[in-house]
Amino acid sequence: MALATKSLKFRAHELAKADNQLEFLSSGSSLPKFSDKLDAIGLLPLKPVGVDILQINLGKMCNQTCKHCHVDAGPDRKEIMTKATMQECLIALENSSISTVDLTGGAPEMNPDFRWFVEELTKRNKKIMVRCNLTIILANPKYNDLPDFFKKHEVEVISSLPYFAARRTDAQRGEGVFEKSIKALKMLNEIGYGKPDSHLKLNLVYNPSGAFLPADQTGLEAEFTNKLKEGYGITFNNLYAITNIPVSRFLEYLVASENYEGYMDKLVNAFNPAAATGVMCRNTISVGWDGNLYDCDFNQMLELKVKCNSNHIANFNIKELTNRDIIVNQHCYGCTAGAGSSCGGEVV
Repeated sequence: MALATKSLKFRAHELAKADNQLEFLSSGSSLPKFSDKLDAIGLLPLKPVGVDILQINLGKMCNQTCKHCHVDAGPDRKEIMTKATMQECLIALENSSISTVDLTGGAPEMNPDFRWFVEELTKRNKKIMVRCNLTIILANPKYNDLPDFFKKHEVEVISSLPYFAARRTDAQRGEGVFEKSIKALKMLNEIGYGKPDSHLKLNLVYNPSGAFLPADQTGLEAEFTNKLKEGYGITFNNLYAITNIPVSRFLEYLVASENYEGYMDKLVNAFNPAAATGVMCRNTISVGWDGNLYDCDFNQMLELKVKCNSNHIANFNIKELTNRDIIVNQHCYGCTAGAGSSCGGEVV
C-alpha cells in the first residue's frame, strides 16, 4: 500500500498533535476511505441509535505511562476535570435518561473530586463503571482503600491486564506493573469482586502488544481465566479484547517501527459490516476533561468534537445529540475489524 509522501515524516512529538495525526491518517493514497465503506453498506451518515452511556474523562494524569495509551496519559499531565464541569455532567444526566456513567482517564481516581463525583452519581442511581489501572490502588496509601470505596458504591471495575505473565505486561505498561496488578486484583477478590456468587463486577481488558489484531475474545477469556486462577487464585467476570486504535502513542509506535501501512492493511481487510452496525459511538457520548463532547474516546484524542451545537457539557441537549451525524475517519477501521472493538470488548 503506497502512502502519499507529503507531510508523512512526523517526529514523535508532532504525531501527538491532533491535527498532524488527522493529516497523517488521511494521507494514504490507496487506503479506502472509511466513509466509503460505510456508504457501501448503507450506514453513511453514521447515526446514533440513542445515548445510553456517558463516558467521562476525568483527566489525563496517571501514575503509569503505557506504550499503547491513546490518551497519552502520564504523571506529567496536568489536564484535570474541575468540580464545576462534573456538576455540569450531573445536570446533563438529570435532564436525560442516560443510565450508565463510564469514568476514565488517565487514572480517574487521581482527580481530587473523584470520590465526591462517584457519591453524587450513586445518589442519582446511575450504573457506575471505572477504568482502573489497578496499580493506582498501591501507588499511594491514600488510594489503598479504593476497593472498599468501589464496593460501597457498587462500582463496576474494568482493568487493563495485557497478559497473565509479567514479561509481556511489564513490557507494555512498565516495570513491576504485573506484580502490583496481581496484588490489586487479590485485594478486589478478597472483598467479593469477580466472584461467581457476587454482584460486584470485575472485568479485565486485553490489548495486543504489537501491530496485530487481538485473538478471539472467548478463547482469550478462557485462557486468562485458567492461568490467573491456577497461578494466583484470581477470579474475574469477563475479559474484553480491544483492538489498538491508530492514534497517539500507538500511532507513534506504528510509524517509528514502520508497521503503519501493514497494520492499516490488516484493519481494512478485516472490515466487518456487522461490527460497523454496532460501534460504540452509536450509543455513547464521550466527555473530555474540559467538558467538550465527542462521539467517542478516540475522536476526543483527535479533537473531533460532535457535529452539532450541543458540543459542550454546559449546553448538553439530548435531542440534538441523538440526531447528530457521527464523525468518522480512517482510525475508525480499528473499531470495525473482525469481531469489532469497543470499550466493552468485541462488538459481534
